[in-house]
Amino acid sequence: MQAAIPSQPNTALLKLRRRVAPIVLNGLFIAILIFLMLPIALTLATSFKQESDVLRRPPVLLPCDNLEKGTFSLRQCRFVTEGYERVIAPKPNPQALFGVQLSGRMFSTYLPNTLLYATASAAVVFVLAGMAGYAFSRYHFAGRKLLLVMILAITGIPLLTNLLALYQMAVDLRKAGIPGYDERMFMVMVYVGFQLPFAIWVVKGFFDTIPRDLEEAAFIDGCTPIQALRHIVAPLALPGLLAVFLLCFVNVWNEFIAGFLLLARREARTAMFGMYDFLSQNIINYQVVAAACVLVAAPVVILFLFTRNTFFQVMSEGAVKG
Repeated sequence: MQAAIPSQPNTALLKLRRRVAPIVLNGLFIAILIFLMLPIALTLATSFKQESDVLRRPPVLLPCDNLEKGTFSLRQCRFVTEGYERVIAPKPNPQALFGVQLSGRMFSTYLPNTLLYATASAAVVFVLAGMAGYAFSRYHFAGRKLLLVMILAITGIPLLTNLLALYQMAVDLRKAGIPGYDERMFMVMVYVGFQLPFAIWVVKGFFDTIPRDLEEAAFIDGCTPIQALRHIVAPLALPGLLAVFLLCFVNVWNEFIAGFLLLARREARTAMFGMYDFLSQNIINYQVVAAACVLVAAPVVILFLFTRNTFFQVMSEGAVKG
């Protein structure tokens, strides 16, 4: 009895699959991208609308139609900057830069505070996570695995769980009247405490990918451990450290509940509180709220546009896990 000869694959069908599969896959990705970008486009378009166009029923995406005839034309677009002007609140001031002072709280108070918290917290995490990650990656000491497990366990504790204790601590520090005490620095310490455990694991994973042979070769050439770390390991680990800096910066920038509960003075509040403030004051002025959203999100978007290559490099190398 002759063995069955396996049927040959249809060459034309295989060629069709190879041609159609990329088209279908790319079309799916484009559809997902459009779905994700739609809220951003709606917010951006709303921020440039007049209040009358925002409240129209049925709503329109672009205010470029003739209200009487109902015809659409780009020449009839009624884009305005009313929302941004109400957020920025520019006032003439001969002593200010360019003769204009931005008197809105979002620019004079909330955004500078958020920039301070995000930059300071990310810088401290950058340094501490780098040193701790290197120590956990290169040295084996008693209790090393236990410490790593404890650090990993800390990352699973929700922020809300610790807010009551942190709130009581903030109240006690304000009542103590410590000379030079500033609740802004207290908030930086809080943010560092919540961002550091995860950052240590990320940086340790990146240090683990750097071969030890490079350090041993540096030792043979006469380098001390500090010199090898500075000249060999640190430059190779810089992309991972920058990724940690970016992640910490974005997390602190977008944080709301801790800043809302732990900061007593309005002068120390963050941009997320500013958004909450705008929502309470502009319940129906959606163009103002949309303009504030765009202005708050713009710094983070710009930061990622300039650092996207480094971040994607780390993602592709597997430094960021989980």
